Amino acid sequence: MSFLIRPYAALDLPALHAIRAAAFAPVFASFRNIVGPEIAQLGLAHAEKEQADLLDAIVRPESGHATAVVEIDNKPVGFVSWKSDIAPGVGEITLNAVHPDHGGRGIGTALYERALAALRAAGMQLATVGTGGDPSHAPARRAYEKAGFSVHLPSIYMYRKL
Repeated sequence: MSFLIRPYAALDLPALHAIRAAAFAPVFASFRNIVGPEIAQLGLAHAEKEQADLLDAIVRPESGHATAVVEIDNKPVGFVSWKSDIAPGVGEITLNAVHPDHGGRGIGTALYERALAALRAAGMQLATVGTGGDPSHAPARRAYEKAGFSVHLPSIYMYRKL
């Protein structure tokens, strides 16, 4: 299977939103299952909209992010965004997704390699990426490890109903 990785174009945005929504649906469902319906209703009610807004912000030219899109047969099937200098010499892979219909084919790895090469070319000495520790993020963790990420800090996000 061949695919093309190219820079983001404004006409890609609707497709990227569809990819993001499909890729993250199991993640948001997992989060809601983990915290339970009462906490989910309060703490996660707008999670999908917040992530959609994040994508809108990331692709704006003034955001400082860069985005690459992967397409198969002239149709976007994934994307990766990154930002240089989140701290001196540190770059970050930010929002990224591959449509579930195209997972497991090396597309994510190719996207991460593109982002890492761009960060390296920008003089970054370290790259970071954030992901969840829950079961729904296991494929993302495997993909990041395949791309060479290995050292991580465990993190927990806690809730308390008031």
